Amino acid sequence: MASGPIIRRMTPEDVDAVYAIETDTFKPPWSRESFVHEMTANVCARYLVAVLAERVVGFAGMWVVLDEAHITNIAVAKAFRMKGYGSQLIKALVQYAANLGASHMTLEVRSGNQHAQCLYQSLGFQAAGRRKRYYEDNGEDAVLMVNDSLPEPERSFREPETLEEG
Repeated sequence: MASGPIIRRMTPEDVDAVYAIETDTFKPPWSRESFVHEMTANVCARYLVAVLAERVVGFAGMWVVLDEAHITNIAVAKAFRMKGYGSQLIKALVQYAANLGASHMTLEVRSGNQHAQCLYQSLGFQAAGRRKRYYEDNGEDAVLMVNDSLPEPERSFREPETLEEG
């Protein structure tokens, strides 16, 4: 039985692989430069990648501001979908947000993407509203979803940006 992917923090070296998944998944996709900016200049941004046999097969990102985390994007390469990797990425991102002090998470999902909405609901997100004509490519509405039941932070969590009190 093959083991699942390793979930780790995204690095600038992962940008090309992430951008390839992005362009194959979303229309319109984020630009490569947007991912570089997220990795190098956006202090609120945190991204994870799923790596299988040294290949990036998925990614998920969020912005954390004060006690709110907002999922910006999540995608899994087509050949690796329906294997639970997206769920693993979201679970890891939720824990990461809690570790960073977030008390709740939000995201937008296309109103017509019932599969994604069901996945998010299974992971603790609930529909909280609608953003009319949110998606520029076709004017589709977005469903705003919120998870306000984040897990407890992991006491051992540390990253280079972690600030230690006095």
